[in-house]
Amino acid sequence: MAKYILALDQGTTSSRAIVFDNTGAMRAKAQAEYAQIYPEDGWVEHDPLEIFSSQIAVASEAVARAGLNKKQLAAVGITNQRETTVVWERDTGRPVCNAIVWQCRRTAAACDRLIADGYADMIYDKTGLPVDAYFSATKLAWILDNIPNARRRAERGELLFGTVDTYLMWKFSAGSVFATDYTNASRTMLFNIHTLEWDDELLRLFGVPRAMLPEVKPSCGLFGYTDEAVFGAKIPISGVAGDQQASLFGHRGVEEGLCKNTFGTGCFLLMNTGDKAVRSAHGLITTLAASADGNVKYALEGSVFVGGAVVQWLRDGMRLIRTAAESEEHAKKVPDTLGVYIVPAFVGLGAPYWDAYARGTVTGITRGTTKEHFIRAALESIDYQVYDVLAAMEKDSGIKVSKLAVDGGGSTNDFLMQFMADIANVNIVRPAAVEATALGAAHLAGLAAGVCGAGFGSGADGETVFVPNTDKAAREALLRGWHEAVRKSLA
Repeated sequence: MAKYILALDQGTTSSRAIVFDNTGAMRAKAQAEYAQIYPEDGWVEHDPLEIFSSQIAVASEAVARAGLNKKQLAAVGITNQRETTVVWERDTGRPVCNAIVWQCRRTAAACDRLIADGYADMIYDKTGLPVDAYFSATKLAWILDNIPNARRRAERGELLFGTVDTYLMWKFSAGSVFATDYTNASRTMLFNIHTLEWDDELLRLFGVPRAMLPEVKPSCGLFGYTDEAVFGAKIPISGVAGDQQASLFGHRGVEEGLCKNTFGTGCFLLMNTGDKAVRSAHGLITTLAASADGNVKYALEGSVFVGGAVVQWLRDGMRLIRTAAESEEHAKKVPDTLGVYIVPAFVGLGAPYWDAYARGTVTGITRGTTKEHFIRAALESIDYQVYDVLAAMEKDSGIKVSKLAVDGGGSTNDFLMQFMADIANVNIVRPAAVEATALGAAHLAGLAAGVCGAGFGSGADGETVFVPNTDKAAREALLRGWHEAVRKSLA
């Protein structure tokens, strides 16, 4: 019997694939970056066909590196960048335009109008989401209103909508699977997280025909099968979750109060709140968590739009470093930032501020400022933003966080992790394998396929714990400086 699971991890800047055995040990992985498209200031797009081609290429590469063929796979799990919006033709699978990425701010004015018209409370009550361009609904409405004939074709049933998981399943199954899971649906601003259904009132508000929408299923279960002509084998797709919920599941964050942060292109902090949908008074999202036991679970989430992307900016925009790894080396050359703060609000600020019009700000520059101070300030900005979300989460939940599980590319940066521990005054726990997102998707798929148990991935050892090493007065002084810089960046 096949004992291997393929996790497809479709991220904002790259597509990845990882092969796990039925114990959760990683056997092989492959990764490919793809193009980021910026048609106008604040707009971000991806080519859906490039997403698909890159994902199928790395899947084949990972399986080959593991010394397997696809028929030896017991299950496929999918995890994906959330909120990114794809519309394609039902008959051909061709996208009608580029995907509008979660980072894109083109619909900020439309969100302002919804708030001014008094819809914010109704939308939050149903979806757990603030009205923001981050989510899918206004992106989908923009496509229907701005792509020639899109609305008319959608009303005739010719066009389909999905987040990236839905689009990949459609393509991998040759159009036989049109579905999503609870976690991805909960990010669209069209799905009622209490009734677990697409909401008619929201569909009318955004002008979305119900025929465009995929079937919504639990994260752990059979969604369908890959098509042999497309994928090379008929394999069950049996686990699907948005990347951050997959990460929480991968950290075994299945109990109330467990908390994780992913240091990726953005940063995403999630706390499992069990069967309670906690209403936030501090700018957080109430969302659905991935679950494998058949019971609906909720989570509080805070999103930082620009996390690791600030390091990409240092490398590609400012040309201060040649590789992302160099940022740690430069940051350690100076004892502090010499009073420099960078607020990387390149596409506005997410939780807890939710200011779509905030823009990047640098404060505290003097004649003594060096490249090293600037790079250190950029790295520290990531942790400051995560701290703001963590503080809001503690207030909403009433739970004091004593440890924070971490993953994502940024979690390999020891400077970043130690400063996170210092500024938040919590233990930072980094597992030996930081592939928690893919691990979570694989675990969901493997459980549904009956090829793994609850201990999946627990065999890895070598966990690293970063312990706070800054006194209270120093920490509070740093935070005062940060919050003053944030005030200057707000619109």
